[in-house]
Amino acid sequence: MKVSVYRKAHFNAAHRLHNPSWSDEKNTEVFGKCNMPNYHGHNYVMEVKVTGEIDPDTGYVIDLGILKAIINEEILERYDHRNLNLDIPEFKNVNPTAENIAVEIFNRLRKRLDNSLSLGLRLYETERNFVDIEE
Repeated sequence: MKVSVYRKAHFNAAHRLHNPSWSDEKNTEVFGKCNMPNYHGHNYVMEVKVTGEIDPDTGYVIDLGILKAIINEEILERYDHRNLNLDIPEFKNVNPTAENIAVEIFNRLRKRLDNSLSLGLRLYETERNFVDIEE
């Protein structure tokens, strides 16, 4: 039997959606307010889902204290109160859309989890806009 456990976390970050190969007019047309030259911020909320079999010795799918530490080390310390475009090397040449941010977070978490566990991620950019990734 597979069981899923969840951990919720949040971080605040600024970004600008901009394609440097486009004109200012096209960037404004496609990205609207998200293209503001001085950036804008979001209060991101993420739900991390880990699925696997319950360990008969511990009763855990994963120790949630360990998952919390991984999220803090890989995501919160890296992204919280940062400008994603300027402070995060992975977004130097990649537009920091919610989709691209979610993929980057997913990949950072995936490398820290045992291969026997499946990972899912939901990243809320706003209350109404979110991205889901699952293995």
